[in-house]
Amino acid sequence: MASRTGTESRFGRRMILLAAAIAIAVFAYTAAWFYLAHMLEQRTAATLAAFNGNGVRAFCEEPEARGYPFRIGLFCRSVYYENGRGGISVRAGALRSAAQVYQPFRIVGELDGPATIRLPFAAALEARWENLRASTRLARPLPERLSAEGRQMVLSYEEGADAPLATAEAVQFHARPLGEDLEAAASFSALALDEQLTPGLPPLDGRMRMTLNDGLSLLADSSPDLRGQSGTIQELTVGIAGEKAGFALSGPVAIGSNGLIDADLAVRVDDPAAVGRFLAEIFPDARDEITTAAAAFSGLGDAPLQLRITRGRVFAGFIPLGRIPPL
Repeated sequence: MASRTGTESRFGRRMILLAAAIAIAVFAYTAAWFYLAHMLEQRTAATLAAFNGNGVRAFCEEPEARGYPFRIGLFCRSVYYENGRGGISVRAGALRSAAQVYQPFRIVGELDGPATIRLPFAAALEARWENLRASTRLARPLPERLSAEGRQMVLSYEEGADAPLATAEAVQFHARPLGEDLEAAASFSALALDEQLTPGLPPLDGRMRMTLNDGLSLLADSSPDLRGQSGTIQELTVGIAGEKAGFALSGPVAIGSNGLIDADLAVRVDDPAAVGRFLAEIFPDARDEITTAAAAFSGLGDAPLQLRITRGRVFAGFIPLGRIPPL
């Protein structure tokens, strides 16, 4: 009987020690989480303070770390960015970000709309969406990648939100550094533009992938300028949503210090007759030229047309097609 009592006593002590160990571990974990949360709030405030200046303002309203117990992330009631030199400002709703405590370098975020966008020499725009998310994988000195995806996007003038300038079912963007270069990719589906701006244009699908030479230095510039930049378009495809008709181009592109473009592009058109019909409806004054070009592309079959741009002058082989004004 005494032996059984002693066994139960030892078992009870072990359970008490286990419970105490669990309580201490939970307390230590909780203390560590709130310490990191406090550091995150302080680091956010310091980063924003350092970022502001030289005509740039960035603001996170009421920054707060949330996500206990298994996540940690920053929440802002609203966000604001302004570049006074560039004449650009963006104001949007709540920002929520989070990272799993066991995977702290992979961060996901979600932004609430609507967003007010102000650009130089243009009326204020308003962007709305059903869902807008982004993710990144942190690394030194720059993130390994950045991705963003929006669903049911609507762009309109701020004063005329009931008349959209453009809508899209989905928009995606991805970017990553490659040495000193920047690789970027984007896509959109069912993009529809204002009927008054582009009468007769059906909804479009498109995708793009390109490399911007020395793109990281361009990102670091507070007033980026495309003049003097160069890169390679691996793929740029635009087509009529749900149909084969469309075009694709690829090749190197450079923009001179004077804003004039130099490029050597391979252009391919799928179903040239259908593309020509739609373009002729949109640009009726150029119907004859469009019909001739569509017939020329039909004669090429699957072979691409080599399009050369020299200082803004466009050539198909040795045939001049026109000029592109300086950017």
